[in-house]
Amino acid sequence: MFVVGNTLNHLYIQPRSYKTSFKWMAKNSSSSDVAIEKWKRDGVYIDKRGKLRTFHHKKLSRKRCGSLRGQGWKYGSGFVDGVFPVLSPIAQQILDFLQQEVDADRVWGSLDNLSPSHSTWDDLINVAVQLRLNKKWDPIVLLCEWILQRSSFQLDVMCFNLLIDAYGQKSLYKKVESTYLELLEARCIPTEDTYALLVKAYCTAGLKQKAEAVFAEMRKYGLSPSATVYNAYIDGLMKGGNSQKAIEVFQRMKRDGCQLNTETYTLMINLYGKASKSYMALKLFDEMRSQKCKPNICTYTALVNAFAREGLCEKAEEIFEQLQEAGHEPDVYAYNALMEAYSRAGYPYGAAEVFSLMQHMGCEPDRASFNIMVDAYGRAGLYEA
Repeated sequence: MFVVGNTLNHLYIQPRSYKTSFKWMAKNSSSSDVAIEKWKRDGVYIDKRGKLRTFHHKKLSRKRCGSLRGQGWKYGSGFVDGVFPVLSPIAQQILDFLQQEVDADRVWGSLDNLSPSHSTWDDLINVAVQLRLNKKWDPIVLLCEWILQRSSFQLDVMCFNLLIDAYGQKSLYKKVESTYLELLEARCIPTEDTYALLVKAYCTAGLKQKAEAVFAEMRKYGLSPSATVYNAYIDGLMKGGNSQKAIEVFQRMKRDGCQLNTETYTLMINLYGKASKSYMALKLFDEMRSQKCKPNICTYTALVNAFAREGLCEKAEEIFEQLQEAGHEPDVYAYNALMEAYSRAGYPYGAAEVFSLMQHMGCEPDRASFNIMVDAYGRAGLYEA
């Protein structure tokens, strides 16, 4: 059981700072503490640049069920434009409770005690999205099913989408289909996210024919499949080990005149990289920039990985430098990709230098980082390094 009466006076967020004179420089960030107050009246969120922003609830939509109704969560990105609201004290209590309690009756009984207000709706959706980020599919199912079956909240497509996603991740495609039918029966209008999640769920279950049927379903309603839906299909095929079919879908996407976006190119660069076809990955990267499609840090990292798999450390380092010149701060995945390039090229000390640089820049190595270093020394026969 969670208590809804507690309040949180302050939340302190300490931005990370760097001190270095290395060639590869990271952006400096302020180290001042930020106190966040007045939770009841003001909302606080972190934008895609990592800065704190606030909004006043009264200035937002007053539709029934809260300000986040019908918006906020997007397939593959969390919140619109990468905005992730900070959980309110009550939302944090709900999150903690759902992650600990597994009995459905106890969960629903506790949720019944919540007031059906605008702020409660926002809290519940924020909690569901956070659970999704944590890959806690069972609590999402419990929460969304309670909203749809038992609560007094008006049914909303975002809630259906979250439930479709959770069932898809659990490979329960029959549940996915029944949830989609419930969405239609509730007279909710499916979004491109809905169709993308359907495609992804079918790919996860290995049902490519049903995934193709989703495109026919969209056309039946006069909708042209968007990049979001195609990307979900390509991603699902790749994860299912069907790279050739993914390439065919990519070519079809072009023929259909669908606008390719950054995620599309990143997926395909990653596909060719894993197939040890770095020349094709680079060709797509150049095509991407010629189409004025801006690469993100994931795109650069995918290309570094493509060269790394073939031990082309000079090309990998070149792309790594371009990543920084574009204004991106390397994360642990980018550093690991560069370390892997040196490792596969047989230069363990080059990998060690990148490892030290990563630590110096304040980027915490993960398990993969240490494994790469072990492999680097092992490939060079330096078993006691």
